[in-house]
Amino acid sequence: MIRRRIRLGWLALWLVLVGCQTELPEPPAEKPTVPKGYMNRLEIQVDDRVLSFGPFVGYYFKPSSGDDLSQLDFVCFNERSFYTRDLPVNALLYRGRARWQRLPDEQAAIPANGRRIVPVFFSQAPDAWLKSRPAPIDEYVHFHSAHDGRGAVNYGYWLRHTAKARFTYDMGGRVSPDSSLYHRVDPGPDRQFARIIEFDHGPPNR
Repeated sequence: MIRRRIRLGWLALWLVLVGCQTELPEPPAEKPTVPKGYMNRLEIQVDDRVLSFGPFVGYYFKPSSGDDLSQLDFVCFNERSFYTRDLPVNALLYRGRARWQRLPDEQAAIPANGRRIVPVFFSQAPDAWLKSRPAPIDEYVHFHSAHDGRGAVNYGYWLRHTAKARFTYDMGGRVSPDSSLYHRVDPGPDRQFARIIEFDHGPPNR
């Protein structure tokens, strides 16, 4: 295990390199070829709290510059055909940027329903949360929270997805065209990516 200390303004962040994991147990399968320096999980210390970000299927992250975790580069692969049936297993679907953000305090509590990921659609989200998006706001349309030992927190990353291929985003055939997740993707910024704030309560073995 390698620890590198990072200072981000009033935050002190630690980056922990961990072995490859995914959010669900995997049968033996070929893994994607992940570029050097990318990892599927971050551990972040904010004040006296240790937060985790990830892992989730097909996504791998690294700091955009040095050890500064305020902005990440990421890649997303079609691992286990999790996101589309149109492209081969482990095809590169997206490259992107992620920006660290604390959602402003609101009266609305962080939702929990016993599942790992609990979505809040933009139509249901407090305006202050939506206004926390970095520019360009029509491309940073997806937020994924960090989590600690108790569940989801209001810290996380706004994600900007840039597609590297043409495909139908159908969650590997698990969602139909009437789903808010389902959409046709063309190369370039994916402005149709689901407008959702996802609260991640962490994998069962966290």
